[in-house]
Amino acid sequence: MAPLLLLLCFPLALAGHDYGQALSKSILFFEAQRSGFLPNNQRVTWRANSGLYDGKASGVDLVGGYYDAGDNVKFGLPMAFTVTMMSWSIIEYGKQMAASGELGHAMEAVKWGTDYFIKAHPEPYVLYGEVGDGNTDHYCWQRPEDMTTDRRAYKISPSNPGSDLAGETAAAMAAASIVFRRSNPAYASELLRHAHQLFDFADKYRGKYDSSITVAQKYYRSISGYNDELLWAAAWLFQATNNQYYLNYLGNNGDSMGGTGWGMTEFGWDVKYPGVQTLVAKLLMQGKAGRNTAVFEKYQQKAEYFMCSCIGKGSRNAQKTPGGLIFRQRWNNMQFVTSASFLATVYSDYLTSAGKTLNCAAGNVAPSELLSFAKSQVDYILGDNPRATATWWAMETTSLNKFTTGLPQLFPTRRTLPLKASDPNLLTGAIVGGPDAYDNFADQRDNYEQTEPATYNNAPLLGILARLNAGHGGYSQLLPVVTTQPKVAPLPKITPVAPASSSSPIAIQQKLTTSWVSKGVTYYRYSTVVTNKSAKTLTNLKLSVSKLYGPIWGLTKAGDSYVFPSWINSLPAGKSLEFVYIHSASPADVAVSSYSLA
Repeated sequence: MAPLLLLLCFPLALAGHDYGQALSKSILFFEAQRSGFLPNNQRVTWRANSGLYDGKASGVDLVGGYYDAGDNVKFGLPMAFTVTMMSWSIIEYGKQMAASGELGHAMEAVKWGTDYFIKAHPEPYVLYGEVGDGNTDHYCWQRPEDMTTDRRAYKISPSNPGSDLAGETAAAMAAASIVFRRSNPAYASELLRHAHQLFDFADKYRGKYDSSITVAQKYYRSISGYNDELLWAAAWLFQATNNQYYLNYLGNNGDSMGGTGWGMTEFGWDVKYPGVQTLVAKLLMQGKAGRNTAVFEKYQQKAEYFMCSCIGKGSRNAQKTPGGLIFRQRWNNMQFVTSASFLATVYSDYLTSAGKTLNCAAGNVAPSELLSFAKSQVDYILGDNPRATATWWAMETTSLNKFTTGLPQLFPTRRTLPLKASDPNLLTGAIVGGPDAYDNFADQRDNYEQTEPATYNNAPLLGILARLNAGHGGYSQLLPVVTTQPKVAPLPKITPVAPASSSSPIAIQQKLTTSWVSKGVTYYRYSTVVTNKSAKTLTNLKLSVSKLYGPIWGLTKAGDSYVFPSWINSLPAGKSLEFVYIHSASPADVAVSSYSLA
């Protein structure tokens, strides 16, 4: 991508890190990886327009998107994974990003990718998955603004399928639709339309994308196949739509597609199983599994297998360097560090929200150990390591002449730029490949295995940094998290909701279950119980819930009303249904709009 770039090693104090500054820089990195016409608010000013004729020879506009790493090729599979992980970071920790002033920049980074994916998906069963050729690109060391290499576009179609590519892109579009649901609902709807079509394409016409786009095999071969991406896409589509079809897809195909069988110690652009398993475990803890509960429990077991391996308390543990960094391979090992750390972070919050512990071979483990593990990996990146050097960005205030080597490209055959030349441009915020199994790091231009950054190294880090920077706040991934003793807030007056008349067959009772203060705002959690007092079965229930200013669990939104959750369709005589909601106000107004008795 930008061959004349930076170096990323400089001493840091071991005591404490500025996670907020780290978050800002990790997002800024994506602006340097942009392809296409750059906007007026572009902050990385040495990057200019590039790839302006991409797709023209194929009769399609493929201008835009991201260069994946140090080259000028646009690879669809890692780009889509990058966007999915940036979106997941925002979904979980967007409020924390907003508090540090970075949510807008993070959303812009996501949209830069999804705008490109919309262009790359011109027909329901056509998706362009690569622009440029790695073989010619890697033999010519050029800035993308000046590139003269082949810009051929490669696509998948029914006759040349790519379920992994289409599935990952569907996941990216679905996850991003959640990001833009409130700020840009029309755009979110457009993303969902593409996500639905891409999932259908991936599922109907099955095959590995690198069997169709063979030029990708040398660089991003799909070793894990496509089943993990199909499950991954279904999980994100359910998150985005609450459509029962996708929930049942996860339940019906969990065994046959490996979601319940593969116990992994790796998560990244190729292997999605731990991500799927973590998402499904979240659905289980949220009470959304319904008839799929037994299958989803097996997903969760594999999710916890991954988590336990990260903290060294499983039956098979991840390898670590003497300095404590997860180590899987010499070439760009850091991608596995940041992705594993993200999963550990969100799963820690899921468990804490649900009041549960992690079940490992070594025994039950407190969720806080997962967060401590993630923090240790981030702190290693920021300088808490045997070399006492950061393995990513250089501060803007640091003089360039202090750096003796620059960022290499993928292959040492590139010799256009001398190995000892200075670094004309500074790539701020880039996460490089990282040290070897013994914490050794050779900062040399031709050591591409250790010194090349990549977008998918940075993407998972956004959420972790936002989480660490915010400290212990009110997290509501499932239910509110209170990790310290909060200030006791005054309780609002609770008035029981009476039925319309004494003869009404439906009773509604609300109660306040907890409250806490976060950043000066008092939040309340309310439990509402709906009871069928009649001697008949209650069906077609519609509730009106007004004056609601926060999330609600246990009901399904249907137009202006709320109906039964997806896992039930009726309420037998004498039985009750409970739902909960959270907001910083007095109880919402809950009333019965309509119902049937059978």
